[in-house]
Amino acid sequence: MTAPAPQILSVVAPLLTAAFAATAFLAASRLYARSSAQPETQDRRASSERGALAIVRAAIIARLAARNEIWMPCSRLAQVDGWLRKAGRPLELTAGEVVALMQVAAVLFLAGAVALSCWLRLGFAAWSLGLVGGAAYPLLWLRDRMRVRQRAIVRGLPYGIDLLTLAVEAGLDFTAALAKVVEKGPKGPLAEELSVAIRELRMGKTREDALRQLARRVDLPPLTSFVQALVQADRMGTPLGKVLRVLSTQMRMERTQRAEKLANEAPVKLVLPLVFFIFPTLFLVLFGPIGYQVLFGGSF
Repeated sequence: MTAPAPQILSVVAPLLTAAFAATAFLAASRLYARSSAQPETQDRRASSERGALAIVRAAIIARLAARNEIWMPCSRLAQVDGWLRKAGRPLELTAGEVVALMQVAAVLFLAGAVALSCWLRLGFAAWSLGLVGGAAYPLLWLRDRMRVRQRAIVRGLPYGIDLLTLAVEAGLDFTAALAKVVEKGPKGPLAEELSVAIRELRMGKTREDALRQLARRVDLPPLTSFVQALVQADRMGTPLGKVLRVLSTQMRMERTQRAEKLANEAPVKLVLPLVFFIFPTLFLVLFGPIGYQVLFGGSF
């Protein structure tokens, strides 16, 4: 006699669960072993990857970038350069190199789309989709880098202003206070931009010029309003400590308001995962046995 399907499932399900748990454990141990590898091995691997990237960049990307800078309109190159500046210039890329990456990615995605369409017998729409997707991929990557960097700056700005306020009220001048913020504050995009501003101040730029250059590089409304308030206080002769204290309180209030806004948006963002992923699984668990009993006449 053959065992009923429910009994077979009751035996197979624990075995599958144990196999999945063992696979997950092996994968986790493998990842831990890689992360705990010797630093010299990791450094050699990173240097070899950078060397391979430099070879490809010099052989293909640099040549295409030189030609792109000839025929591309200056306005488009300036726009891409602005995006690179907001993203912190990842990989030290230039605007011409970004356009070259778009061209190379378009060719690679087009080749993949052609191979896939020949295998699955798709039409020319797959070709055009691969071409457009490949050309847009570097821009999407740059947009994500820019958003991550701007989000990090917005998050670190209230804490940085608090440190700057304490340093100024302790008797340090503005340049020394900025240096103390970079030294004691968390490392990140904000510390990098403040370091650039400190170098400009030490090279002889005025405080207003260095701050306006900082706001122009980052191009974020909270930082721009902070710079405008400091410039206005410098022109009017207002004590810097009082202005920084008011700005610090304002930044903390804005941070609280942003957190409340994100908390209010969370239920709305959870609707689609609930409807398409959680509810079907819940209904399957609740009504699956009933459907099996009705359709196949089985019992659990």
